[in-house]
Amino acid sequence: MTSFRIDFLYRGGRFLAKVFLPTFGSMVVEGRENLPKAGPLLIASNHQSYTDPAVLIYAIDRPVWWMAKGSLFNGWLVSWFLRQLHMFGVNRQKQDLAALGHAQRLLDEGRALVMFPEGTRHPGALGRGHDGMAYIAMRTGVPIVPVAITGTELIRHVVRTPFHFQKLKVVIGKPYTLANVYGRIDKQQLLNMTDKIMESIAELLPQEYRGVYNEAVTESVDSGP
Repeated sequence: MTSFRIDFLYRGGRFLAKVFLPTFGSMVVEGRENLPKAGPLLIASNHQSYTDPAVLIYAIDRPVWWMAKGSLFNGWLVSWFLRQLHMFGVNRQKQDLAALGHAQRLLDEGRALVMFPEGTRHPGALGRGHDGMAYIAMRTGVPIVPVAITGTELIRHVVRTPFHFQKLKVVIGKPYTLANVYGRIDKQQLLNMTDKIMESIAELLPQEYRGVYNEAVTESVDSGP
């Protein structure tokens, strides 16, 4: 019965996103063919607005789970509702072993896990990435799919999501993997792989949205293959 309720609420939210997002504004998705239909998956997205989860639910044609900041789980009712939408909390102030373990279990079950490597919202431009996603990817060897969202930075409050009246766009990149590491992962490895993840998102964004990764991505594009 519990799993039925989870599916019911999640699918209900996805239905509402499918109805409202393209009706009261424009909603464009490119690259859906790049998403594996099944199997464990890490989805790395930029984060501009509280509207981003609704946009990703619209864009991604399979159920997804979310790692969200722990401070959102404020009170039993809000916590219950967020968990029904496949979210679980992470303490961003320290290495949250419980959250990492939960993420590992979801991936072991073949789920798709969405993470915002920036850790918080950065409207209009990419911020510096945190290393949690790189750590999970290197420990599990699970494919990463980069995703770029534009337009949501203009939606100032979550209550405006259904009637956003903006031009929203999601670009889904091709999956790739990081080297699977079984032993100790040093800080430089994490930094390098975090930059790789963030640059893969930046490559999908218009130049003005690339933020702190603009120079690295521009140089890579200019130098060619």
